[in-house]
Amino acid sequence: MEKIRSVILYKDYFVDFYSRQRQKVKDKILWTIKLIESIQQVPEEYFKHLEDTEGLYEIRVKQGSDIFRVFCFFDQGNLIVLANGFHKKSQKTPKIEIERALKIKHEYETEKEH
Repeated sequence: MEKIRSVILYKDYFVDFYSRQRQKVKDKILWTIKLIESIQQVPEEYFKHLEDTEGLYEIRVKQGSDIFRVFCFFDQGNLIVLANGFHKKSQKTPKIEIERALKIKHEYETEKEH
């Protein structure tokens, strides 16, 4: 399958989250990332822009009744940088998780400038 966009990791933020998941969850996360890399119009069910967050997106993963989110952002149009992930336990995305993702995005952009 041809890639339309690339997904990269930044430091260990995503890996720390990913390594703590059950195998079925890991498989679903990887499947979702491959989908995002390979189709032009990714359904909002899997990939959604977060309002009022300076360009943050969330990769949406559902495994059984469990819901997971992985924050990410674009760099140079078709490059998606993965930030932190978490197990979603309530309707509303915890503000602390969004703030963490924004901090990671800022850190990435600052390092890139130097």
